[in-house]
Amino acid sequence: TPEVMERILDVIRATDAPSSLRSVPYNFGEARAGTLKADEWRTLTTVYLPIALVSLWGEGSQHRTSEVAANRRAVLDHTMSLVSAVHIACLRFMTVARAQAYRRYIVAWIRDLQVLHPHAPHRTNGHMALHVWEYLQLFGPVRSWWCFPYERLIGQLQRLPINHIFGKFLLCLP
Repeated sequence: TPEVMERILDVIRATDAPSSLRSVPYNFGEARAGTLKADEWRTLTTVYLPIALVSLWGEGSQHRTSEVAANRRAVLDHTMSLVSAVHIACLRFMTVARAQAYRRYIVAWIRDLQVLHPHAPHRTNGHMALHVWEYLQLFGPVRSWWCFPYERLIGQLQRLPINHIFGKFLLCLP
């Protein structure tokens, strides 16, 4: 809703974050802000979104009816399951207990998705997120196998001027 987006933007503008934390554009949501990178999505999801949603829908928030309050709280709890899973996956070291906690949170999020958002299309992302639990156990924390450096390289390659004539450069090589 516009109210939620405005609150998220207020939180982004008002929050003093450490310099080591990749921020989100202050005009997030506008076309001129561009597309968020994966690390910016992580920051939005684990820092700004929880602050904004808890302030809107958490304990002590006011709503038109008790039904609306209960629905908003259910959506908040559902969102926090995903936030918790992302937070755990992005920790600097992994334990079996943390991997199991990730799995509990992501299963709860997937289970409740169709209950709280029955018209949301089913995507394979949820199924793939279940496999992250296995990867956390096999390969350790996500930080040891995520692809931000490759994303940066792909972004640089996408900005190179090209003429859509592929292979010509190879003919110039000795």
